[in-house]
Amino acid sequence: MKEVPMNRVLVIDQDSTTTTRTLGLACLQRGIGVAFADSVCEGVRVLLETVVDLVLVDVAALRLTPREMATLFERVAPGVPLAVAVRPESPLDSRVALELAGFRVLTKPVTVEELVEKASGV
Repeated sequence: MKEVPMNRVLVIDQDSTTTTRTLGLACLQRGIGVAFADSVCEGVRVLLETVVDLVLVDVAALRLTPREMATLFERVAPGVPLAVAVRPESPLDSRVALELAGFRVLTKPVTVEELVEKASGV
């Protein structure tokens, strides 16, 4: 599948500022803009003002069910791929629930290459 150029990603992460900054810097080095939000509410506000090619949200920031979260993001930013970052020890059933809701599941630490891959739908 052809790689889709990615211009900007929204990262929603309330906990790990070091990891988030590292990912943000790596994105910038590849020419990908980054918008940050500390919560889903702040992320929704960013999406109302900014066009992004991918939303990456830390699983710890999700307060609703996976389906409710996917519906919320789809209403605010239709067609924008959703990715969720989970811990390596996350149980399979929760990963599957996220995938079924429409999220693309990534294991922490997330790399820029994984983001580009998920944005292109591979």
